[in-house]
Amino acid sequence: MSTDDSGVTRANLWCHPKHLANNDPKCVYTPGSEGWQEREQKLYGKRVRFANITPLHHSCGSIITMAKRINRAIELLEQDQPIYYDGGHTGHILTYEQGLKDAHTWADYINVGMEHGAFDMTGLDNYMNGLIAGGPTNSGHRTPPVIVETPVEGSSEEIIRFNAWQFRMILARGVHGILLCQAETPDAVRAFIESCRYPINMTGVGYGLERGTRGVGSQPTSAPVWGVDGDTYVDKAEPWPLNPEGELLLGVKIETVRALTNCEQTLSVPGLGFAEWGPGDLHMSFGIKRDPSKPMDHRLLEARERVKNACKENGLAFLDGCTPENVADKIDEGVRVIAGHRIDTAEAGRAYSKRTMPVD
Repeated sequence: MSTDDSGVTRANLWCHPKHLANNDPKCVYTPGSEGWQEREQKLYGKRVRFANITPLHHSCGSIITMAKRINRAIELLEQDQPIYYDGGHTGHILTYEQGLKDAHTWADYINVGMEHGAFDMTGLDNYMNGLIAGGPTNSGHRTPPVIVETPVEGSSEEIIRFNAWQFRMILARGVHGILLCQAETPDAVRAFIESCRYPINMTGVGYGLERGTRGVGSQPTSAPVWGVDGDTYVDKAEPWPLNPEGELLLGVKIETVRALTNCEQTLSVPGLGFAEWGPGDLHMSFGIKRDPSKPMDHRLLEARERVKNACKENGLAFLDGCTPENVADKIDEGVRVIAGHRIDTAEAGRAYSKRTMPVD
């Protein structure tokens, strides 16, 4: 939400061109009516109209949902609501058409796996464009949030610095977060956070962080995806909750023995929003063959507990897999980012946490 010079509070909700027709029931106001603000901008080479709307009701009389943030996942976490994601570690279809389909996903955010999937920036551009065209979401957001798993491993500061171009390329597509895999040292994670920030943004600098290293130049592609101008994008492309107004959700995976050794220090680095333990890779790192039919090895259980406790200590959302049968217990335990890719888990969890934000 924002307040203009006249004191009018305006919703962060934008009407897509396909809803601008006078008789479209999805339109809240028709052009020219009170409260209607229309603007035109260039998006992917085309002139596109968007309308910022202020009313509280649809023309049919039903109450409209107004988004308070660009990033739906952050908006929910601020309410202490668990968030549910969909999307695997590889094989995501990055096309405009798939974006249209995913614009009304049941998930609270979409995970795009590039650690093992193709590093396809043209595809990601097209996919984000499809999400916009298929939106807005029923929760009032321009698109579902997209968080990308990056190929680079977080094993050292040097490796992160040498590969920071990956973060710049991905963020330039207008995504809403990044997940760093194999995050093994605090210095690597600090370099990751700094690589995702513009140097003009100073929150936390001198208190565990140095200035950001993200350069100017991506705003013509990233800002339109968020539905804001370039200057506003620079202000809001900040890691939450380090910057309470930030719209970037940055996370890490603790998934090797070395990473586990540094777990408590790593998760104290300012700028992180969530973290997970990686049971698949941790099994391998411990030299244990994973067998779902057997009880989990005590070393893995201890690893999970350490990551969960470090998240709690540092105010991070803890990511873990859940099922419909155990999601309530895990929510009570403190899990706030829920894997499993199952809509029935999300339905059970949302009912348990009394979720009010509309789905898809």
